[in-house]
Amino acid sequence: MLDGRRILLVISGGIAAYKSLELIRRLRESGADVRCLLTRNAENFVTPLSVQTLSGNRVHADTFSLTDEHEIGHITLARDCDMVVVAPCTANLLAKMATGLADDLASTALLVTDKPILVAPAMNFRMWGHPATQANLATVKARGAAVIGPNAGPLAEGESGVGRMAEPAEIAAAIEGRLAAGPLKGLRALVTSGPTYEAIDPVRFIGNRSSGKQGHALAAALARLGAEVTLISGPVALADPAGVTTVHVETAREMLGAALARLPVDVAVCAAAVADWTVSNASKEKRKKQPGGPPPVIELAPNPDILATLSERGSARPQLVVGFAAETETVVEHAKAKLARKGCDWIVANDVSPAVGTFGGDFNAVHLISQAGVEDWPRCSKADVAERLAWRIADALTGGHP
Repeated sequence: MLDGRRILLVISGGIAAYKSLELIRRLRESGADVRCLLTRNAENFVTPLSVQTLSGNRVHADTFSLTDEHEIGHITLARDCDMVVVAPCTANLLAKMATGLADDLASTALLVTDKPILVAPAMNFRMWGHPATQANLATVKARGAAVIGPNAGPLAEGESGVGRMAEPAEIAAAIEGRLAAGPLKGLRALVTSGPTYEAIDPVRFIGNRSSGKQGHALAAALARLGAEVTLISGPVALADPAGVTTVHVETAREMLGAALARLPVDVAVCAAAVADWTVSNASKEKRKKQPGGPPPVIELAPNPDILATLSERGSARPQLVVGFAAETETVVEHAKAKLARKGCDWIVANDVSPAVGTFGGDFNAVHLISQAGVEDWPRCSKADVAERLAWRIADALTGGHP
């Protein structure tokens, strides 16, 4: 229930705005105090009078209302609430959010708020799939906004595809889930992310192409569900996620040591692409190329297996241990073998062939493999994979899914 919770509902100008009326009704039935802000284009689809009647509060639309601005109304609106919900969110408003544009009350309020933001996109499927929209979406998510939908189905213009705003019941449930105590509150999570670098000499190293985007997104998603998260990160070009304790390491041995130092935890997710080998004869000085001579001999030794080690910790073993499998062929078969070999509970397998663009990219297609079988998840953004996996972890730790 949302008893006493204050929701600022931003309604932007799309045909899906009619669904906002049902959303207002559901939120009020849950006990929420709903204040609504309409963009000028939204008024072409729903009237301020209908919104005001259902919400029981005055509707806001004009950035420079003489009444509101006497008390800096746009700042009060944005901060005197528990959550800002944008439903529907058009491609235009999403672009404004991503670029920090503030040319009306809605975009100004979204720029000035320090409250959680939930966005429910709605638009034509071609607009949704456009690279500009997807880039804007990734930016908004990276800054901490949660996104629900859009769903697939018939669209207003007679076409069909992904672009329908999530149903009011779905949005209301998402709001309740995020404003209630998170399902992982009181639990501890450990996430490894990024590559490891194994020194050949002070200048050169053995590494891999992992960007850390998936592991970092997962750490942030677990934190949003209330977990106390430690992220152990190899060298990446990413900002530390908000609300997460980040430990920076370079080598596999350093990553293992940092992981063991954080035990006990309730869940460990090994998303890092750990180098399988280290250089046993690493030089303390830069190796020099000898003109006409043979290349230096690099001797390799196996690195410690972080996933297997965490899966074998006895009484200190996390309740749930999740590994990642980055494969280039026969992805599911290799992942199943890894699940059995490592002794973990789940494997998240993905294809990292160069043609797929997973390494360094913003999208992923994964298979969740457990003793219960294989789940094939559709290709989506790494942020969406992280959100879905975080909720599956929450379900598993709190009695939902096996």
